[in-house]
Amino acid sequence: MQIKQIISAEARALFELKKTERLWHIPLLASLCTGLPLLAGYAIGRLDFGILGCIGGLVILYLPTHATLAHRMITLIACCFGFMVSFATGISFSFNPYASSLAIGLFALGMHWVANYFAMKPPGSFFFIMIASIASVMPFELENIPTRIGLISIGTMLACLLAFFYSLLMLRNQKPVTELLVVRKSVYSNLVESVVVGVFMGASLITGHLLQLENPYWVPISCLAVMQGVSLRHVWQRSFQRIAGTFLGMGLAWLLLSYTTTPLSLCLGIIALQFIIEMLVVRHYGLAVIFITPMTLFLAEAGSAMTADPNALIYTRFVDIVLGSLIGAVGGVFLYHQKLRHNAVRQLRKTRVAILRKERWG
Repeated sequence: MQIKQIISAEARALFELKKTERLWHIPLLASLCTGLPLLAGYAIGRLDFGILGCIGGLVILYLPTHATLAHRMITLIACCFGFMVSFATGISFSFNPYASSLAIGLFALGMHWVANYFAMKPPGSFFFIMIASIASVMPFELENIPTRIGLISIGTMLACLLAFFYSLLMLRNQKPVTELLVVRKSVYSNLVESVVVGVFMGASLITGHLLQLENPYWVPISCLAVMQGVSLRHVWQRSFQRIAGTFLGMGLAWLLLSYTTTPLSLCLGIIALQFIIEMLVVRHYGLAVIFITPMTLFLAEAGSAMTADPNALIYTRFVDIVLGSLIGAVGGVFLYHQKLRHNAVRQLRKTRVAILRKERWG
């Protein structure tokens, strides 16, 4: 009976909107940063180029909203460099599924540790790891790697340019506030958490490869999205919301794909969906997932030049996302289980003390 009540409560929560102070022009800015590269790719007949630029444009989501102009631009430029490193790491190991899974696991470990160390606000390490995961399943073509990294960098540079002019306009009427209080996790706790994230990222990617999924990167992305919860309950809540939202989103995606028949309409659809997602994601994750699902399918469809069967595409993505969400839920148990965390942290401290004693006394 208690389980039914929990499920019923989560189902009701799926449609509850949280209050937010986020301004409407931030989603509009995000739509421009991702949409303009897509339209440019459409104009030159290379939607695949536009998609890479669109991915780079996602860096705009790391723009601080209450900071000085210098702080905003330095943060964004640092994240741009991180995006390029993420993509380069993923694509450099895409020649072998085992090598790429190991590389993604280690990269996720390091990136998650860095994000926690510098107390990065949401989305934190998510998009860096996501970009590396996407790049890790791309065909390994050594001669095309510089071009692909260049397209990512073009997308990030466009985002920086738009962010600069946007910040100039906003700071005229807004007093910048630099937050001085920064709360960081302990070194040991951060390391334990990062290791868990790295292990599950690598494991989820290799699972997708072993099951011979068409686009296995959706498994680690879904896994990571669920593990981004701030507590075990939040992880399970996000897992439920992601699966339920994906199920509803598949119906919306099937309807949109049935009436979207040209590359231009796909591009415009992605821009509109990006705006809706950024409006909803801070209000309710589950509702945002309903629109995230068709947007990711639109990106996949644009990249395949609209040759894929919508029914097969929807079924494949649903399997990928559900599998990743379930793996992420299991990862959340290891991530936020208090006894496991305490024992792991205590063992790390004992090991460090033993090493120091050995070095001191020879």
